[in-house]
Amino acid sequence: MTLSVAVRKAAATAVLGAALAGCGGGTGSSPKPANEIRTGSPAVPAPASPPAAPSGSPQAGAPARVPVLPPGPNGLTPVFERAKQHGDKTVALTFDADMTSDQGPRAASGERFDNPQLISSLRALKVPATIFMTGRWAEEYPDQAKAIGSDPNFEIANHSYSHHAFKSPCYGLPALDGAAATADVDRAFAAFRKAGAVNTVPYFRFPGGCYDDQALRALSPAKVTAVQWDVVSGDAFAKDPDAVAEQVLAGVKPGSVVVMHCTRSAAPVTEQAVRKVVPELRKRGYRFVKVSELIGK
Repeated sequence: MTLSVAVRKAAATAVLGAALAGCGGGTGSSPKPANEIRTGSPAVPAPASPPAAPSGSPQAGAPARVPVLPPGPNGLTPVFERAKQHGDKTVALTFDADMTSDQGPRAASGERFDNPQLISSLRALKVPATIFMTGRWAEEYPDQAKAIGSDPNFEIANHSYSHHAFKSPCYGLPALDGAAATADVDRAFAAFRKAGAVNTVPYFRFPGGCYDDQALRALSPAKVTAVQWDVVSGDAFAKDPDAVAEQVLAGVKPGSVVVMHCTRSAAPVTEQAVRKVVPELRKRGYRFVKVSELIGK
């Protein structure tokens, strides 16, 4: 990694905090996530219709036998960061479609929290991707949520309903109490179903990436696998797509999960960066996959 990339990566990690606080809607600061990432035991396929599934779970219409990680110690929600690969050069591009419960007026006034051009480019480039969507985003853009969630190239994962923190402090995000965690996740899955999205998967990304054992315990009734990342793209509030692309290319390793954004107002150059990243990684022998394929390795 060149010095310039290293410096940009450090700066981008700090900027990511602001972006993760609602992609332009949050303020304040937070320490890094408290827990060490645990990739857990080998994945097991989730049954298509598990018994006593929560009412907001993704099973209705979701692909059958999606791989998940087994529960962690004492039944904690398992956490996935990166697949440990030695020969198969695969990488998952993931995009957070963020919107908080109080950003409706901003959307009504013309601010765009979607990025249809990005989705179009992913289709044109034939890049599978996992979209971590908030329920509020699906309510604001139901037609797009349905189109993404009906396209076999994509899968929709849960990014909470309104991007509230599951651990506090977390970049100034308002925090949920433990009892509200599962209900919040269920509410997001319900918003996906209402929009008509069927390619939903039982994966969850913590707002801000912030969690601890208490958060993992509170989330366990939702029966999801928490998905973090090992490559920060630096697309949040970036103005130079070349810098974003360079940072991704410098960080990707076999099995990597890259975090990017599907929110034009907070990440305006993501689509341009993706068009630079994809051909270069393919030249390097990488194959793009959804998170479900990485977890299934």
